[in-house]
Amino acid sequence: MTPDTSSLAVRPSCGSYSLAGWPATGVAGGGRAAVWAASGAGSERDVAVAIVTGGNSGIGRATAVALANSGFDVGITWHRDEDRAQSAAREIEQAGGRPAIRHLDLHAVHEGAQVLDELCEELGAINVLVNNAGHGTSKPFLEMTLGEWQGVIDVNLTASFLTSQAAARRMVEQQSGGAIINVTSVHEHIPLSGAAPYTASKHGLGGLTKSLALELGSYGIRVNSVAPGQIATRMTGQEDESPSESQVPLGRAGDAREVGALIAWLASDQASYVTGVSYVVDGGLLLIAGEHQ
Repeated sequence: MTPDTSSLAVRPSCGSYSLAGWPATGVAGGGRAAVWAASGAGSERDVAVAIVTGGNSGIGRATAVALANSGFDVGITWHRDEDRAQSAAREIEQAGGRPAIRHLDLHAVHEGAQVLDELCEELGAINVLVNNAGHGTSKPFLEMTLGEWQGVIDVNLTASFLTSQAAARRMVEQQSGGAIINVTSVHEHIPLSGAAPYTASKHGLGGLTKSLALELGSYGIRVNSVAPGQIATRMTGQEDESPSESQVPLGRAGDAREVGALIAWLASDQASYVTGVSYVVDGGLLLIAGEHQ
């Protein structure tokens, strides 16, 4: 069941994030989320920082704005559209967050950790990482080349491993705990015909999520995944077109901001006892998936 997102407090000084009233009504105490170090509970150390890969559009952008509304400073990466990234940065600033942006092509997998380090240095810390950037291809398995396979695996799985490792090492050094949230897909749970590397990468990212939850829990780092289904972006003005019809039980496609709201909740202290879980946001698609096989 999707949690109640009517009042999302990222840290004790943070106010509300209202799902019904896009955007949020604001936050109390000056509108900033404080980082509360594990070694000194109750002592405000700095402003909380989140980094979102692929944060210039779609679910990534909606997530970045939701986090800014919740009191975070937010670093985002972009691949192809710098104008969109600059626009997203302005939206983050309007929501009360301090933005930082970097170009990142995750096909060059080792660049992910380097860019994350640059954003951490600019913003001063990292408390939340959202691995959102992704890549897919549609091609029959019998016709697929190794390069096409590897390109999807690199972006969706290997790069997320490297950015998560870099973020977790910093969180451990900070002794402040943290949260890593991996944006997968309903295809973390069910296969997609004609997209073998995409399906494999999303299944793999779901498995990585659970493994990291086991290994990092003792450091106060929570790791979860969010698995979106059919998400429309017409209302949020982003690249993908809204499907004309939706066959899911709720009878409509989802809004990117609905996914962003869930991610903001997982980043908050209200989800402080949640780790190793995959949250499906699909309007009931998985319930009827077998009917369309």
